[in-house]
Amino acid sequence: MTNKLAVIAIGGNSLIIDEKNVSVESQYKAAKETALHIADMIEQGWEVAIGHGNGPQVGFILRRSEIAARVEGMHEVPLDVCGADSQGAIGYALQQNLQNILYQRGIKKKVVTIVTQTLVDKADPAFAKPAKPIGGFMTKEEAERRQREQGWSVVEDAGRGWRRVVASPLPKEIVELETVETLLEKGIITITVGGGGIPVIDPGDGNYEGIAAVVDKDYASSLLAQKIKADLFVISTAIEKVAINFGKPDQKWLDRITLAEAKAYLAEGIHFAKGSMAPKIQAVIWYLENGGKEALITNPENIGRALKGETGTWIVA
Repeated sequence: MTNKLAVIAIGGNSLIIDEKNVSVESQYKAAKETALHIADMIEQGWEVAIGHGNGPQVGFILRRSEIAARVEGMHEVPLDVCGADSQGAIGYALQQNLQNILYQRGIKKKVVTIVTQTLVDKADPAFAKPAKPIGGFMTKEEAERRQREQGWSVVEDAGRGWRRVVASPLPKEIVELETVETLLEKGIITITVGGGGIPVIDPGDGNYEGIAAVVDKDYASSLLAQKIKADLFVISTAIEKVAINFGKPDQKWLDRITLAEAKAYLAEGIHFAKGSMAPKIQAVIWYLENGGKEALITNPENIGRALKGETGTWIVA
């Protein structure tokens, strides 16, 4: 492989245009828009591995499962299987759109989706304090029954009802890493670590088994970028640039910062929200600390311009 290699992490919310456009058809159209911008990057000579979020999509799968169980007595879908389902569906939308666009442009490259498992540590502190809400709202009685009979962790959510919460452990290994590397070496665009990968544990006998948890997709994509020695780590999100003092009179958009500056801003604890930008900055920091060269944070429509140095936030070692 002679071309430069990039890992692109796409947010699951980027496939949701707005609350009125959440159908499969609408998400497919949104995936096409994102694929257009990735195709521009490929046309410039980049080899790419694509990671993506799946938060909204897993929520839809869980909700459908809950309704089907309540109304028709159908079996409920375990969280790890929901992750696998979403990897297939989102991967299909990205894969087909990207393949079509490349064909139309006369670019002879293949695209493939890998249902990917991410190894996590059962001793990860996150399992002691589950905090990631999933699924729909429940009554107190239903929540207590689930807690008692199925071992769920449940919390009351600001007067709106009770919800299940699961752990968000750190990714330790990407189980299908060698397969991904082989595909990339062949010049095949690879969609992988969808939703952070399906969390699995090794009980100690060398086998893997799924576990109810959620791995941050930016953390998993960062690990992927480190392991395959990517030249560039791109986090595609809802904003064109990152800012410090966001929404304040002294707000400042960041064009280019160093690893040291990124660590300092994150340590201050006032610039990046824990549920949105902070994990992205942390993912970039880990990538750069472990041999990465440079990272870019921008929105999908500006990836092309950002690669020309015209916009986006660049973070360099």
